[in-house]
This record gives sequence, structure tokens and C-alpha cells, in this order.
Amino acid sequence: MKRYIPVSRVEGTASRQAHCDLPEGTYEREMSKEGFFGPAAFFHHRHPPTGWTDFSGPLQPRAFDLARLAGESPSPWAASELLANAHTRIRYWRLGSSMERLARNADGDELIFVHSGAGDLYCDFGHLGIAAGDYVVLPRGTMWRIECAAPLEALLVEATNSSYMLPDKGLLGNHAIFDPALLDTPRVDAAFVAQQGDSDPWQVEVKRRSLVSLITYPFNPLDVVGWHGELAAVRINVRDIRPVMSHRYHLPPSAHTTFIANRFVVCTFAPRPFETDPGALKVPFFHNNDDYDEVLFYHAGDFFSRDNIHPGMLTLHPCGFTHGPHPKALERMFRQEKPGTDEYAVMIDTRDALEVMPPAGAVEWTGYVDSWKP
Repeated sequence: MKRYIPVSRVEGTASRQAHCDLPEGTYEREMSKEGFFGPAAFFHHRHPPTGWTDFSGPLQPRAFDLARLAGESPSPWAASELLANAHTRIRYWRLGSSMERLARNADGDELIFVHSGAGDLYCDFGHLGIAAGDYVVLPRGTMWRIECAAPLEALLVEATNSSYMLPDKGLLGNHAIFDPALLDTPRVDAAFVAQQGDSDPWQVEVKRRSLVSLITYPFNPLDVVGWHGELAAVRINVRDIRPVMSHRYHLPPSAHTTFIANRFVVCTFAPRPFETDPGALKVPFFHNNDDYDEVLFYHAGDFFSRDNIHPGMLTLHPCGFTHGPHPKALERMFRQEKPGTDEYAVMIDTRDALEVMPPAGAVEWTGYVDSWKP
């Protein structure tokens, strides 16, 4: 058990409740441990903590327009690698037509988030239809391929040398946010049986330590007739996620955790009502992000706390960077024009620093750091 130095007090002019009833004319900033789970301090500033006039150095926030990435790839292992560390690798994949080879990741579980398009995924466990907004978790070692019904774009998030699990939902219970019964598994159905065959050779691209080996079979190795057990590929769509909220308190991003892996988490921001208490913040609060690098992939909707961000963009807020809503969003800090948010976004928080890979740097919006200037 961690034993932080115990402190609990109020000093000067301050609210006694986080994210609510701020002293007039102030802006709240949170500094916390363990990514909102540990002890925290809440400062009330006379000026927005992001009100800089200049910012230089490697800590600055970065934004990447993935719509500008060039090329399609029939293999996920040739997809553009954007960000990476020892525990996760994040790629963006454009699949213009059906995969000609099978893929298998021997480095860790694979999470596919379908940004656009549709198709059918065939894997060791059977057949799954996939569409925009789907998360698909493929256990490490799963053989799989996709047949496209429409060109597909997907965010690929590898849990390097670890596994995806569901978060502990605590007092909310196991059926909050989404019921595990909503997790679909592949079926050994007629479509799966129809794609089997012994007449044509098939190849499998196996990735291990980021190197690809090619295995050739004289038949389709997706030839199972059935399976049983406690491990399987699963699918859930973002529209099946029911975010928790409080009408009197702006909940931290950790309340929206969807999957956890070793040293990183995946969260989903989905439409929800705005807080209704007059004194409660109705935009994300300023925070230091001192324990995590924060990545956001913008999937669909109106991203109410950000300016000049459109679907298909990805941002990186490095550990130690104080950030929060853009200036226009601050104007609606306590009063929103709409009854609720209208956005879908995927957040990946990593305990270890992420390296920006060349494909991401090539599509960077370098003016992102200036978008917080008044």
C-alpha cells in the first residue's frame, strides 16, 4: 500500500469542493498523483493556466492530422506507426480492399478501433461483422483477416507484452458503463465455414519484436469447426457505452475507462448530459497530467473543449504539460448552449513517455501549441 504524506486543508480563497463553486474570477488547476486516483491539490488562479504568449521546447502539445497520411496497406504491420514506447505501439491503418494474407501479433494483444468503413473479420474464433465505432480486442497470437465491404480506416493500439482487461468499476458495479453481456464474440457461422478451403495456399504475417515472418500453408488455416474456453476476441461499439456522470460535479477522464493494460489505459468519451448545478464546471478542468502522456483520437462529433480539431485528428499532451479547454470553451465554463456533449473520442493514457514516429511528424499541425493563446 502506498502511503503518501497525509495533507488535507484549505488555504487562502479556495473552494472546498473540487470542480465546483470556484471563487469568482478564478480558474481551477488540478495537480494529482496516479492520474486522478491519488492525492491531489486544486489551485485557483487569476488567469487561465494555459494563457502563455510563447512556448518552446519538447514539452509542448502536439496535434496530427491523420487524414493527411499517405497510402493504403493490405497489412496492419505496414500501417503508419504514430507513437510508441516499451508498452504500447499506436498505428493508423488504411485498408482499401480485403486483406490478401492473415495477420498474427506475437508481441501482445491488439485493439482495433474502426474509425470508418465496414467489413467482416475472420479469425481463429470465427466471424464478426465490423463497422465504424467498433472496438475489437484480439488476444495475442490470434490469426485474423478482414474482408472489406467499404474501405476501412482504423486506429491500432498494441498492448505490447501484456493483455487487455476491463477496469474495476468499484461502487458502480460490473454492469455500469457497459454490461459485459454487450461484448460480442465471433461465431463459427455459415460465413466462417464458407471461407474455409483446401485448394488455395494462404500466408500468415506474424509480427514478433516488430519483425515480420511469413508462414505459408497449402490451405486456409482458419479451419476450426468449434472452440470453447474463457479467452476470445471481443467487440463492442462506442454507441453501446453509457458514460457515468454527475449533474453536480465534472468527473475526471478516469471515470470513462474502457480497457486497461500494462502501464496504459484506454478511455472512451461518448455523448452525455452537461452538469446542471450552477456552480459545477461544465468543461474539462485544467490539470498537470503529471503521471501520464495523454493521447486523444477524435472519432466523431463536435469536440466542445477544442478549437480547430476535426474527426481523424490525434493529439499528444505529454506528461508535465498543464492543459485544459481552449479559450472559446472557457467562455462556456459554467453555462452551455446545448443540453449535452456531442462527441466520440478515444483516449490513451500511458505511464511512460511516448516517442513520436516519423509518419506522425510528417502530418503534424505545428500551430496546435498556439491554439491556447487568448
